[in-house]
Amino acid sequence: MLRVLVQTLLLGVASLTLLYTGVEAQMCETISMITETPNSYDANFTAQTLIPLVDGVDCIITFDSPPDSITFWDGSLEKIDDTHYRFYNDRFYETGVIIQPFHFKVSYTDVKPNIVGIDLNGQDVCDGTLQWTTETPFINTCEPTGMGKYDYAQVLCMSFLFYEAQRSGHLPDDQRVTPWRWDSALGDGSDVGHDLTGGYYDAGDHVKFGFPMAYTATVLAWGLIDFAEGYEKAGQTEYGRAAVKWATDYFLKAHTAEYEFYGQVGAGQVDHSFWGRPEDMHMERPSMKIDKSAPGSDLACETAAALAAASIVFKEVDSAYSAELLDVAKELYAFGDEYRLEYHLSITDATDFYRSWSGYGDELLWGALWLYRATEDATYLTKAQAAWDEFTLGQGALQFSWDDKKAGAYALGSLVDPSSTMYEEALKAFLSYLKTEAQYTPGGLVYLDAWGSNRHAANVAFISLFAAKYGDQADAAANTEWATGQLGYILGDFGHSFVVGYGVDPPTRPHHRSSSCPIPPQSCLKDSWGQIQPGPNPHTLYGALVGGPDSGDGYTDVRTDYQHNEVACDYNAAFSGALAAMVEIS
Repeated sequence: MLRVLVQTLLLGVASLTLLYTGVEAQMCETISMITETPNSYDANFTAQTLIPLVDGVDCIITFDSPPDSITFWDGSLEKIDDTHYRFYNDRFYETGVIIQPFHFKVSYTDVKPNIVGIDLNGQDVCDGTLQWTTETPFINTCEPTGMGKYDYAQVLCMSFLFYEAQRSGHLPDDQRVTPWRWDSALGDGSDVGHDLTGGYYDAGDHVKFGFPMAYTATVLAWGLIDFAEGYEKAGQTEYGRAAVKWATDYFLKAHTAEYEFYGQVGAGQVDHSFWGRPEDMHMERPSMKIDKSAPGSDLACETAAALAAASIVFKEVDSAYSAELLDVAKELYAFGDEYRLEYHLSITDATDFYRSWSGYGDELLWGALWLYRATEDATYLTKAQAAWDEFTLGQGALQFSWDDKKAGAYALGSLVDPSSTMYEEALKAFLSYLKTEAQYTPGGLVYLDAWGSNRHAANVAFISLFAAKYGDQADAAANTEWATGQLGYILGDFGHSFVVGYGVDPPTRPHHRSSSCPIPPQSCLKDSWGQIQPGPNPHTLYGALVGGPDSGDGYTDVRTDYQHNEVACDYNAAFSGALAAMVEIS
């Protein structure tokens, strides 16, 4: 790749050199002289970085005549030909900062070799203006469809733009969010000798937390399976599959042995102290795992659920991939069942961020139900029953989330095991609780948690819409009406939308590092919070569902309010499925 770049650069600078033939050329303005003698000069070169220099500084220097020799003190020197030299080092520089000067000495006999061309990591920086052409800002590629009171199909499309913006690793050729998202974290896993690139950045940060990522993949797959008609009608089936596969491809990499799974990359506190693009990260990103000596039943079984659900999504379109997913799902579930422990006791860095408060019993139930659905092996129904009994899972569901899967298991179990009335009864009780006992904001949003109130409302709206389609039809109309009201609050019934880039008065300052940083060559300007202020994020994070209001409907579009204005992959998971359900009935 480097050689191709050099050859391309030489073609461009060759014509530039010809312009100076026979006349005294002008030294590039980014060169400053230190001392000169009749046969040599000492000089410095410096410039502002125009792209993140993750792998260091790489300069192609063009002279108008051949020097006798060059001495370079600040890195390595490579002669390309008589008038072209490469200076490089491995120092990292964030976009927008001034790189430390390159000090060098040029010796010659008769004609002074002026530097007439400099390309810094592929950008021309000879004239000193530091100007270059930026790409056109990303615009919403999701066209309005006119489906429903709110354009549920358009919002569903935008939700997958959000997931593309959260991608880590090498971005594919069909990546739509391109001007401000590039390849990033390409060294993930190098500390442990595995390729752990890919997956999703969790929220407004850049940690890859495996537990909520697995929940995200499970629920996205669930929506694709049980609201397939809505996905097809909205034209989002392929994008939904791609979103699931971006996670499951990563999970397959992370399963490095039968009893070994990497459940986190990046350290929470270290990551959160950095406000900038993932493309500019240079902190250490440790890889953390569960194994026999340090297990994690909840993480293993939730990932098994994700892979089992995804195997159903891909069964008819890629049977080999589907089979691979299912094989790993079985191994991970067996691991989680045999070696039992809450995962945050093994991956301790997750404790302050995604502690498994509900324990691992709900994941043993949830994972078993998904494996039964994928395999029709009754052994998994037996395991589900055992978990139900051992952990008393038929009561106590107050929400459905990355942590607590009980309500989701009620819904799924009522479909896949209709002969057992315990799931249907528990589901009805949960939906009754939501309608008659749960707390609501004055504006009508069911208020199940202060953190991510919109997320929790969307999650249970999905459960209610699932029950309306697959449960007792006597309750279908009421369940649909209730869920429609929750989604209506989120999309604009209360005066403004909570989805970035959609509807009336949407959020413009989500707590999200990557979208808050301007396109280069500007740096990510920082205030005392380490965030750019004031004004909207330079890049619209289309489709992202922000945390939501407080218990009194209070909400302010402020970037520093991460409790109410952060975004996260799990926030959009059931939300996407609920949107697909609404498309079906619109």
